[in-house]
Amino acid sequence: MIKRTLFLFFFYFGVIFVCIFFLPALILPQKITLYGGRILGFWSKFCLELFLSTKIVIKGEEKILKNEKFFIASAHQSQFETFFLQYLFNSPVFILKKELLKIPIFGWYLKKIGSISIDRNKISKDNLGFSDQIKKHTNNSNRPIIIFPQATRVEVLDRSPFKKGVKRIYEELKISCQPVALNSGDVWPKNGKLKPNRTLTVSILDPINPNMNSDEFLDLLQKNIYEEIEKII
Repeated sequence: MIKRTLFLFFFYFGVIFVCIFFLPALILPQKITLYGGRILGFWSKFCLELFLSTKIVIKGEEKILKNEKFFIASAHQSQFETFFLQYLFNSPVFILKKELLKIPIFGWYLKKIGSISIDRNKISKDNLGFSDQIKKHTNNSNRPIIIFPQATRVEVLDRSPFKKGVKRIYEELKISCQPVALNSGDVWPKNGKLKPNRTLTVSILDPINPNMNSDEFLDLLQKNIYEEIEKII
């Protein structure tokens, strides 16, 4: 109980502090704001290790694509990956639900770092960001786009089919996909108590090359991520 309380207090204190400290960055070049996101990614890891005695393991870091454009498709079980993947990768651009942009201060940061919002109640190509916004970003930036194919945080044992949005990104962008599996729900679940003294594994999987049939891509992505989660839980 004490460990959980300390973690929550110091983690969210750090988030609030960084948000306030970086407020001036909202009118400064974007790269300064991105640095704040990387700090929060490190802070999430630091707090889990210090207060919950979590052992954090990064598998396959050498598989992260370099010198080419790619997008990331990650499992989503916890708040952890929304922070930590900013630290592990090159400040990725998040595809996220539109409601998050309406949160005071936090939403301002999400806009500043170039996040792409969707309305989950409307399914269309334009809504999912397959517009000039995504293509322009991919053409003009080395920051990878990141999407959570499960669309929301799920329990670690949840095996719901992936949403089709990730397939459409693959079709539209015609670049490699970097899959990420993890078991953060074993430590920091969406609904439930924080669990100390666990191992949290983030597994970088072999990239999936472009030009596959999009349905085959979706099946392969889902298979690879769920099979890896089975190995690390």
